[in-house]
Parts: sequence; C-alpha cells; structure tokens
Amino acid sequence: MNRIPISKLVEELREIPDEEFVCENVYGLLSRRPVDVDSLQKYVFWSNDFYTRNLIYKDDRFEMMAVCWEKGQASRVHNHFDQRCWMMVPVGRLMGQNFAVEEIDEPRGFCKLTETNRFQLSDCMAAKVDLEEPIHQVLNLSEFDERAVSVHIYSKPFDRCLSYCRDTDTFKEVRLYYTSVDGVLCEGVTL
Repeated sequence: MNRIPISKLVEELREIPDEEFVCENVYGLLSRRPVDVDSLQKYVFWSNDFYTRNLIYKDDRFEMMAVCWEKGQASRVHNHFDQRCWMMVPVGRLMGQNFAVEEIDEPRGFCKLTETNRFQLSDCMAAKVDLEEPIHQVLNLSEFDERAVSVHIYSKPFDRCLSYCRDTDTFKEVRLYYTSVDGVLCEGVTL
C-alpha cells in the first residue's frame, strides 16, 4: 500500500462532508491511507520527561497531532470529553488499554475502573476510541525497546479531559497543552 504525505491525509479528511465525518468513515480512510514517515519529521519532537503533543492541523471540526513517545512513556488513563478519536502508529509500536467504569461517585471525584481489552498498534494500523467505553491509556512499553510516533485525530478539538488515578480511584479534569504547533515549539517549552 502506498504511503501518503501527512498533508495529503489532512486534505482528504477536510474533504469528508460534515454528515459523513463519523467513526467508521474516518477509520476506513486511515486504514486505507498509511502515512509516509518522512512527511512527519517537521512535527517530531522528543522529551525524556514526557511524551510530546505536536499539532499538525486544527479547524472547528477536527485536529490532528503527532504524539512522540520515548521508550517506556505512557499517557495518563483518560477520556476525550465525548469527542471522537482515531489514531495510527507509523513509527514503532504502542499498546492501548481500555477501561470500563465499575463504580463512580462524581460529586466525590471517585471512579473505580476495570481493565477491559488491550490492543497493539504498529505499521500505520488504524484504531478508534469506542464512545461506549471511552476511558483508555496509551503506552510505549519498555519491552518494545524503541521510540514511537502516533498520529491522532480528534473531532471536535478539545483542550481538557478527565484524568483517572487507579491508585486512589479518583478522577479530575486536566488541561491539555501542545508541545509544538506547525513544527514550532510552543513558548515556554524546553526539551
């Protein structure tokens, strides 16, 4: 399968009519259109301290970013505030872990989670976040022994999410930040 530049993928996503910008259609496009790794280089920034979130494109309907993972890095357990999410991994391998809510008391910020299915991503394989079970974590397991880059698409763009702590069975809203925008490090970011 021919790989396309990331700019071409953005163009093809923009061409999808609003009423057709749904889970299966975007997932299908990602499955058929793997990304050329060289076209991502402008958006690749690494940090030993945290995975980096690098904005490639954003409009009112969706945003796309390259997320760069050093060996052993993982996201917090989180959701996407009821927004749709798709991803592919053109560099390295990542593990996704989904969670189900076993018990929740929102006023107390209490939430007990149970692990459900796990999935591995590599070679531009596409994945989507299930809106029925939207809590998940992404991990670059130490045993993979390599860096990874994932491409994420969110519809609609969002700047906050719920973050869950499994040690204390609590959750809270957290603000999200970019490491870079259009290949330029954001103000105050040091790597």
